[in-house]
Amino acid sequence: MTTYDGWRPRRVPEARGRADAPRAPIDYAKIGRSSVRRRARGMTHGEAVAGLEAAEQQAHLDRRDESAFDDGGRRAAELAEWQRVVQLLAATGGPYDPDADVVVQEELAEDRRREEAEQQRRQEQQQLADRAEELARLGGAGRLDRSVPSRAGDEAARDLLEENRDYRAAEVDAWLARSLADQSGHYADPAARTAAVGSLSVPVRAHAALLAALARTGSVDGDLEFAGRLAQADPAATTALAAWLETAAAVKGGTA
Repeated sequence: MTTYDGWRPRRVPEARGRADAPRAPIDYAKIGRSSVRRRARGMTHGEAVAGLEAAEQQAHLDRRDESAFDDGGRRAAELAEWQRVVQLLAATGGPYDPDADVVVQEELAEDRRREEAEQQRRQEQQQLADRAEELARLGGAGRLDRSVPSRAGDEAARDLLEENRDYRAAEVDAWLARSLADQSGHYADPAARTAAVGSLSVPVRAHAALLAALARTGSVDGDLEFAGRLAQADPAATTALAAWLETAAAVKGGTA
């Protein structure tokens, strides 16, 4: 197949970006529409009709190559765009101006919205990666303690460490459990504590429950390291122990 502007299709792999970026597929239909708009700029209705006829004739000649070439939908998109431009100029008379074409401008606006959304997504991903690295670095240095307040999104940062099999995720788990038990930082918000049920793992929630129960007894330090090991080994038993301690403290008047 050869288009009106001499373009011949060929099998092209997905567009290559940076090594760490996902590959975006090439939109051949969009390329075809853009090509028609570029060539049709300044055309009158009659000139656009001639352009459409030439494109249809070329498409007819190229049908024998349909099994050999995969144009990704460009040929059909070009023909459809020529037809649209001809219909538009039949009403306006021309010359054709893509800058004044409502359809073109809406597509460009949508492209800008998509690009802005993608840029925002990449920015959020980078911020998440930076936070995960910060928490891992503090945890590895033994400095991830109550002086570091938890933030919204720290659960996702912890999950990223888990995905990367970072051994320091265990330190972050213990820190999140302490923050949840203390109701400090991000977890000072009741809504955040409620959301933690779905965003934190069962062992972390069990660890937090035991730390909170131990703190309410008033007889032990809620930072006791064994609580985390119990939660990892048997979350259900740890949660049951926390509930028993809470009940015992209530019976003795240890809760408000």
